[in-house]
Amino acid sequence: MPTPPSAPRREHVREHHGDAVVDPYEWLRDKSDPAVIAHLEAENAYAEEMTSHLEPLRQALFEEIRSRTQETDLSVPVRSGDWWYYTRTFENAQYAAHCRSPHTEPGTRPNPEPGSPVEGEQLLLDGNAEAEGHEFFSLGALTVSADHRWLAYAVDTEGDERFALKVKDLSTGGVVDEAVTGIGYGAAFSLDARHVFYLRVDEAWRPHQLWRHEVGTPAEADVLVYEEPDPRFWMGVGVSRDDRWLMLGIGSKTTSEVRLLDAAEPTGEFRPVAPRREGVEYEVEPAHDRLLIVHNADSPDSDLAWAPLTCSSHEEWRPLLGSEPGERFSGIDAFDDFAVLSLRTNGLTAVRVLPRDAGSETGFGAGHDLPFDEPVYQVGLGDNPESDTATIQVVFESMVTPKTVLDYTLASREWEVLKRQPVLGGYDPSAYEQRREWATAHDGTPVPISVVYPAGAEPDGTRAGLLTAYGSYEASSDPYFSVARLSLLQRGFVYAIAHVRGGGEMGRAWYDHGKLLHKKNTFTDFVDCAAHLIDSGWVAPDRLAAEGGSAGGLLIGAAVNLAPERFRAVHASVPFVDALTTILDPTLPLTVVEWEEWGNPLEDPEVYAYMKEYTPYENVRPAQYPAILATTSLNDTRVYFTEPAKWVAALRATVTNDPQERPILLRTEMVAGHGGRSGRYDAWRQLAWEWAFLIDQVGQERTSSHGS
Repeated sequence: MPTPPSAPRREHVREHHGDAVVDPYEWLRDKSDPAVIAHLEAENAYAEEMTSHLEPLRQALFEEIRSRTQETDLSVPVRSGDWWYYTRTFENAQYAAHCRSPHTEPGTRPNPEPGSPVEGEQLLLDGNAEAEGHEFFSLGALTVSADHRWLAYAVDTEGDERFALKVKDLSTGGVVDEAVTGIGYGAAFSLDARHVFYLRVDEAWRPHQLWRHEVGTPAEADVLVYEEPDPRFWMGVGVSRDDRWLMLGIGSKTTSEVRLLDAAEPTGEFRPVAPRREGVEYEVEPAHDRLLIVHNADSPDSDLAWAPLTCSSHEEWRPLLGSEPGERFSGIDAFDDFAVLSLRTNGLTAVRVLPRDAGSETGFGAGHDLPFDEPVYQVGLGDNPESDTATIQVVFESMVTPKTVLDYTLASREWEVLKRQPVLGGYDPSAYEQRREWATAHDGTPVPISVVYPAGAEPDGTRAGLLTAYGSYEASSDPYFSVARLSLLQRGFVYAIAHVRGGGEMGRAWYDHGKLLHKKNTFTDFVDCAAHLIDSGWVAPDRLAAEGGSAGGLLIGAAVNLAPERFRAVHASVPFVDALTTILDPTLPLTVVEWEEWGNPLEDPEVYAYMKEYTPYENVRPAQYPAILATTSLNDTRVYFTEPAKWVAALRATVTNDPQERPILLRTEMVAGHGGRSGRYDAWRQLAWEWAFLIDQVGQERTSSHGS
């Protein structure tokens, strides 16, 4: 049997609030140290050797995913100005190509065929050409100017989420500007396209400066427009739907501020719609003659207000619509004749249409929610760049219904299916069933679980299962369709998403009860959901696997410390498993901005003690754990590779696992970032590698007869 790598112990002491902690693996932080790289490479070699027998299964999973995917395909064309914009994918090509064709027949949507160009089609950007010669490629911005002549895009070829900005003249196809490098996400043109606004990040990877660049000039001539001094706050930049306003969003985890600038006056000064107030979050949507504002000033689940375009204080906000119990308002989009409110209701996403009403002081009449009849699903607005429209694009999917792009006509309330995600090989949705289960948490709180399984499956306690969750930042893990997941369902798996506290599924209180000094609820909810699946018979007691990434990886690490006996195998992707060490160091990326999520253990001994009780790395215990796969990326900016590397070293030194039966593995992508490998084929192979490990551990290699 291969011998697992053993990380040498080197003395390092961390001391805070009179508590001295010996951390023997902290030396794994320095990726410039050849010994660190050698250790990661040894871990990769060990992981490959321990799973070499899974290569046929990995290849089978990859081919299954590929065979169901329409590799040469295109998105639904969306009109903006005098053009239809869409993306194309091609067989054997890793990345999408962004295209457009002229809008020549009013009221007629083009229906281009996959692989066949339409008359007048222009290639705006080919991701494959941009990625040539690089192992990694990602876009951080892709925006067209209001006159549709210029394209600004931002490219990352390392995985560190720092981008090079380029401007292309679409009339010639030539790149005319690539002077600006090292920027964060996002870019926005002024109305005349002479200037591009972009963000720079500080050493902690916080977008903290807004800059204005005149196209065709050196970066040294760029103008600093705004700098955010508070280290808790991030920034984002964009343009309103009507191209009239440049919009600067500034926000911490609990407080936000929006500033506007007339896009025709790019050298002017951004003005606040309302100065920030601690604990108040709001977002703004220009709606021609007024502003629409979703805010939580009066209700934790937010309300909708309106204000004049010249608004500069929250005192000018006027009520438009209040959230009802069980609702959580999340966003507003304005069009010429209506507005669309995005919200959550009873744990699911919803879309509400509010018609314009000139006779009403608010400018809008009573709204109606778009109806959907599946037990679990997610729905939201699609791409709707034009405000002068009688229809809206809506995107719907569930755990059995592939992603579906629809047009909804406001006047008739009729639907038109524009595209349903193709699933090759004769996919039959009736071969699978979905449901919502409710687990009971330790404090009596009902916790929803979205479940999908082969049709006709009975809760007889024999099946393998995969349970996933996230549970942080008020981010909701909504039900979704997955071509790859069919490979699990066809092998008889039950697949479940636990909607634990710390997410946003059930409203703001759901988030508040899973953060700061309530964070442990996230982890105990997950364990209780695992217990429910087993106790109710949906999953066999010895055949439950679990998976989570980033903060969801923290959840996985905490859950296996709490109840290692509940899980047969787990996969922790880019896991935040050394949370306390990270949150104690304000020089690390994301630390200060995260204090409102986790607390500040540097200053608060109560927070320090609380985090020390759950941070996975410091709570590994001598017991039999599930088989564990930790995956990470060397260039990850958000969660350093150090965290899973230290965690795996601590696990190997502490747990009582038989390393053959329940191995502990670390796999590092040496050229990738937080999202793993970037090309779609590479991502499929990575997923196949990870799921083959889990399938093997729960003993479910046989393909079921259910589905196709």
